[in-house]
Parts: sequence; C-alpha cells; structure tokens
Amino acid sequence: MTPLLALDKLRRAFYGLEVLRGVTFTVAPGTITGLIGPNGAGKTTLFNVVSGLVPPDAGSIAFEGREIAGLSPDAVSRAGLVRTFQVARGFPRLSVFQHLMLYGRDQPGESLWHAVLGTRAARQREEELAERAWETARFLKLDRLIDNPATALSGGQKKLLEIGRALMAEPRLVLLDEPTAGVNPTLRNELGEHLLVLQRRGITVLLIEHDMGFIASLCNPVIVMAEGRVLTEGTFDQVTADARVREAYLGQRAA
Repeated sequence: MTPLLALDKLRRAFYGLEVLRGVTFTVAPGTITGLIGPNGAGKTTLFNVVSGLVPPDAGSIAFEGREIAGLSPDAVSRAGLVRTFQVARGFPRLSVFQHLMLYGRDQPGESLWHAVLGTRAARQREEELAERAWETARFLKLDRLIDNPATALSGGQKKLLEIGRALMAEPRLVLLDEPTAGVNPTLRNELGEHLLVLQRRGITVLLIEHDMGFIASLCNPVIVMAEGRVLTEGTFDQVTADARVREAYLGQRAA
C-alpha cells in the first residue's frame, strides 16, 4: 500500500541543538497512528515541521506522493494535511460557529471579485460552509454551544473546537497534538469515539499522546520517538514490550 505520508531522514536543529535527527517513518491511509515518546523526544517539533510551521534543515516529506517539505502552512493545509495544537488556539471574540466558518475551504471572501460583488457562487459557497459548520458542531456535540464565544468553553470543549476547525478544512490527514491533555475521562472517551468515526469516513489520523490507555485503545501502529529519532514501531503491545522503549521512558536500562 502506498503511504499517505512518508518522512525520510528529516532533520531540524535550533541554535546548534539537533532536535530531529533523521526521522524516517510512513503513515498508511485509513489508520489511526500513535506517536509516543518521552518529553523532549521531538514529537511536537516534528508536527511543526510536517505542517509547514517550521522548515526542515534536511530530509523529505511526501504527502500523497508529493513533496511538501518547506511549503507554507496554508499550502500544506490546502493539500489536505491539517494539524491541531497542544494548547487550543482561537479568537476570543468569535463564536463557535464563526470559528468553524473561518477555517472552511475555498472561502468566497478570499476572492476580491466574489467578496465585493456578492455573486451567486459566493452566496452558495457561504451556505455550503454554514451547513458544514453546523454538521461539524453536531458531530462534536458542540451544536448547543454554537453561538457561545470560544472563551466560554471548557478546556475539553476547546479541544473539540480545535478538531472541528481542522475538519472544516476537509483534510485527508489530521495531526493531533495531545488531544486528551486536560480533558476529563468522559470527554476523553467521546474523543476516542469521534476519531473512530473519522477513520470510518476515510480520514487518516496521526496523534501525539501521553495517555497510554488512549493509545492502546485506538492506535495501530504505534511509533516511538526518543532523542529526535524513531526508536521502534509496531502494535502497542509490541512497542511496550521493547526494552529500549522502557529504557527511554524510565531513563534507565530495563532489567
């Protein structure tokens, strides 16, 4: 099977400190792939590089067979690869509905001609985006909060809104950075159910997560990073049975 995402010898350093040291792995289409590793392994930096937020120093990033290394974040997003952030971001004065609309693809307002003239095509696209925003809010159980400002949401609801914004971009691959951090157990379970639905809809997911129960219940395969490199990958049981993984997490050689 041709990989949806293929990273090859990806490197990135900051002020002489090498954070990514030749990261190589692939993500198969239709999977929920877990990316785990101790703090400082380089996982979030990897997401920043893949999503275009930070350019790589070397290496290749192929998405659907197309090289995207060094592209801007908006170009990467338009290609169908979208990411969320560990700390949910947003605009305090915008409502949930406005946040979702803002991230819709092919906005009429992006064209001066459509924005000024208010063409039929522009109105139709606005209606399509509004319907998609409502569908996304209902899917994430945010529809009852659709008119609330983002600041009125709980931490878990903000994580849902972050995922909703990503879905509005109509992605084929979503990078999720610690989606369950600060989320209560009930909402954590709901998040897992949402991700399984996305998988059934054909959306591929690559997620960073420290909750091993969440990883074990959803992810196959699981990729382990340590010190800027890929340590191993396989099923959850396979990687957790690896002595190198226990050593990386515990900071000492496993018996």
